[in-house]
Amino acid sequence: MEEQIVDKYKVYLKLEKSLSSNSSDAYMEDLSKLIDFSRSEGIPLDKITLKDLHQFVVQLRDIGIHPRSQARIISGIKSFYKFLMLEEYISEDPTELLESPKIGLKLPDVLTLDEIDAILGSIDLSSAEGRRNHAMLETLYSCGLRVSELVTLKISDIYFDEGFIKVEGKGSKQRLVPIAGSALKEIRNYMIDRNEIEVQKGYGDVLFQTKRGKGLSRITVFHVIKTQAEAAGIRKKVSPHTFRHSFATHLLENGANLRVIQQMLGHEKITTTEIYTHIGKDHLRKTILAFHPRYNKGKTKNIE
Repeated sequence: MEEQIVDKYKVYLKLEKSLSSNSSDAYMEDLSKLIDFSRSEGIPLDKITLKDLHQFVVQLRDIGIHPRSQARIISGIKSFYKFLMLEEYISEDPTELLESPKIGLKLPDVLTLDEIDAILGSIDLSSAEGRRNHAMLETLYSCGLRVSELVTLKISDIYFDEGFIKVEGKGSKQRLVPIAGSALKEIRNYMIDRNEIEVQKGYGDVLFQTKRGKGLSRITVFHVIKTQAEAAGIRKKVSPHTFRHSFATHLLENGANLRVIQQMLGHEKITTTEIYTHIGKDHLRKTILAFHPRYNKGKTKNIE
């Protein structure tokens, strides 16, 4: 079972994180250190606790591993447990409170508004697939969604007249998120094509569909974004999460309050949102309408 999980993680690193062979090998080498530790302690990888990880880090320090190398190893382990969470092998992430040695903060990559527009502008709107992808990426950026939230978005969770979508995030927690008029317009256009698809049983309410009438996978979204970023001539490593980082950063740069951004992103802790700095429903909506650059390009019905 452990070997199967590790093999799936290798595929995840290559396809979803788009790592080079060398980078992927480095991640696997770091993971191998944790695997050796888990075997020596007789603890399966999916049963390791934060306390166990602290002991693992102590061992790294005791054998003279440089703090920068410790940080890299911890980063790789966090990536592995994020994968286990995504694939639902575990329900709680033991690395959530695991701290790395202080060696300086690396901010996430973000796209400029021009780069966002370039990616969207590179999509071929003459095809049904292109219209779907355009609506999908507009929604991703407009709402700052996680890729898992995007692919599970339901038609019944879109409130066209009110200009909101209902999102089910981590831990099945729901939140209301304002959606830009430009995104709603693209969704309406896409729905014309979607209505021609023979939707498979169990997928009737899922918004974004494959040609065969099933919901999209996360890997498909990664592939679409990578393809369109290359078509737009963007050399940054772009993923669905880059759109989410860009969404939050653009709001912050235009003056939005951190608490509002926290609500939009579905972060439980404000400290998670504060990386971008180096309420009521009406207030939330008005703030997003004021500060998100996308809202100047299209107006939803009943916008105040």
